[in-house]
Amino acid sequence: MSKIVVVPGSFDPITNGHLDIIKRAAKVFGQVNVVIMHNSSKNYLFSVDERMDLIKQVTQSIPNVKIETSSGLMIDYAEKVGAVAVVRGLRAVTDFEYEMQITSMNRVLDENIETFFIMTNNQYSFLSSSIVKEVAQYGGDISELVPVQVEEALKKKFAK
Repeated sequence: MSKIVVVPGSFDPITNGHLDIIKRAAKVFGQVNVVIMHNSSKNYLFSVDERMDLIKQVTQSIPNVKIETSSGLMIDYAEKVGAVAVVRGLRAVTDFEYEMQITSMNRVLDENIETFFIMTNNQYSFLSSSIVKEVAQYGGDISELVPVQVEEALKKKFAK
């Protein structure tokens, strides 16, 4: 039986930083469930279906990755799929405090699900979906920041 881990996020859109974390998790764990979480306090550029399609396109060469969505608590999703852990990427020290709070709450909700942090490669340490969207909105070059499919999708969104 392979161990299932969850890589949660809004992925609006998925970036090369996200993809790096997913690929690295896939080398360590048997099954990586990338779960698109719905956060009611966020305004999304891409619909859930669009995000799911983009993630499927850019992860199709990774056989042990599964893409799903969830609108409840991430820990409830992890329990439902039988995950043993959650994998989160850390970009900088500023991420640590927020991630520690989330991890601590998740441990209260289910102490059996571990959290593993993967340090983002230095080339992606500044990268966020928000930055990518802002640069793309003003026609900046994002070719080094996102997979080509995402770059094309962003150009279409902002051409309207």
